[in-house]
Amino acid sequence: MFGRTLSGAIRGIDGLIVEIEVQIGYGLSNFFTVGLAEGAVKESKVRVKSAFLESDLFFPSECVTLNLAPADIRKDGSSYDLSIAMALLLANGTLPPHCAVFFDETMILGELGLTGEIRPVRGVLPLVLAAKKAGLKQVIVPLGNAEEASLVKGIRVLCPKTLRECYECLSNSRPLPVYQSAKSIPQADSIIPSLDMSDVCGQRIPKHALEVAACGGHNLLFIGPPGSGKTMLAQRLPTILPDMTFDEALEATSIYSISGNLHARGLIRTRPFRAPHHSISDVGLVGGGTPTPRPGEISLAHHGVLFLDELPEFRRNVLEVLRQPLEDGHVSITRRLQSVVFPSRFMLVASMNACPCGNLGSMRKPCICSREAIIHYQSRISGPLLDRIDIQLETSEISYDEICADASSEQSESIRERVIRCRQIQTDRFAGTAVHCNAQMGVQELRQYCHLDSDGHALMRRAMDKLGMSARANNRILKVARTLADMEGCQNIQKRHISEAIGYRILDRKRILGNKTA
Repeated sequence: MFGRTLSGAIRGIDGLIVEIEVQIGYGLSNFFTVGLAEGAVKESKVRVKSAFLESDLFFPSECVTLNLAPADIRKDGSSYDLSIAMALLLANGTLPPHCAVFFDETMILGELGLTGEIRPVRGVLPLVLAAKKAGLKQVIVPLGNAEEASLVKGIRVLCPKTLRECYECLSNSRPLPVYQSAKSIPQADSIIPSLDMSDVCGQRIPKHALEVAACGGHNLLFIGPPGSGKTMLAQRLPTILPDMTFDEALEATSIYSISGNLHARGLIRTRPFRAPHHSISDVGLVGGGTPTPRPGEISLAHHGVLFLDELPEFRRNVLEVLRQPLEDGHVSITRRLQSVVFPSRFMLVASMNACPCGNLGSMRKPCICSREAIIHYQSRISGPLLDRIDIQLETSEISYDEICADASSEQSESIRERVIRCRQIQTDRFAGTAVHCNAQMGVQELRQYCHLDSDGHALMRRAMDKLGMSARANNRILKVARTLADMEGCQNIQKRHISEAIGYRILDRKRILGNKTA
């Protein structure tokens, strides 16, 4: 006796079709599981058997062999429970043979409770996308995942609540409950609600730098004493960024689904903002783990913002793993039996004090740190990592008059409109390519769109010779200059754009030692 159903496995952020094959043969009562099944999958036989008993369904007493194909791909998690149960019901003759045709067109996902209830699982969205790509007509998912599954158009979403309900509908040829989304465009709540740029007092230059970063997708580092508004500025960056496109939102939602952080929300339209604590490990930041690697904070920030507060407090090895993602927009994680790639195209925004006590550069409190302590503190951030941060800017303390000023600052919405206009220029420029903003330009794009006149070349030559900048820093300056030109609607980069872009790289010009500068 044989039964076959379809389920799915996650590899990176992509879904794969998995065939669930059950054979019931003669022999002593036993249950064999093959096909690179991990612990949660092997334990499914206990959950399935209990669900059968509580649902008043016959569980075979013969020898049962369960195969999950393809056998060379690891299967992890509890999402196979319901599919295994349906294959068992088909194999032992409890379900009529015509159900086999239905199962050939259906992906089945869901964890079974001991009483037979169908519980939500991770990674439903990419698995439903894989089902649609494979030409399947419908998916059976837990009710808690139905909103997520309904984001994929052109495939029916069926959501029985219990194993017994699923069995009764199929055995009596009744239709399973079809989920109808109450929202035309499901949308998650804002990641950071009720924040606006008008909340920030003073800080004219840092706010302008934040707008430049938003316009070109540039990485940004704020340096200044405590209370100067570094964190406040960073948290408001998403409020001036354009909305994600549908494809970007679908990709971001898939990552949250795989990581288990979607929590029954719909499509994520608001750009993610992730702010991990400085005690995070390298695996927590870039992803990994066993047996199945999961996305880290940089992937959860995909198409959004990754904010690292108190940058020098992060462990050196944690910061160094950011190099590849910042350059390539993805991170590769290799384990013993598999290698996965997670997307990680994010804007890095970081903040730091200039010294261990935090008072270097303050006009109100004296710095008590020695010159050697300051140099050691700032050197915790390696040169190669700093090269990948386009804008490095000092923030100053806010005066009492600025705090009490009656004139309100510009609101996020008006800044966002300018950012959208600037991004549209870049969208038109890079149409048909994998580049979406100036920060993503490669060498070919720099040569094509960042022409300099003789004055511009002379200024860049002096800057490189005097400051000892690397070729990467040179390219970063050109990218920021291109953004500044776009913000003014200039076809070509002018000398003033290059001068401003160089001014935004304070750590290339000097180590911030204040009156202790050598």
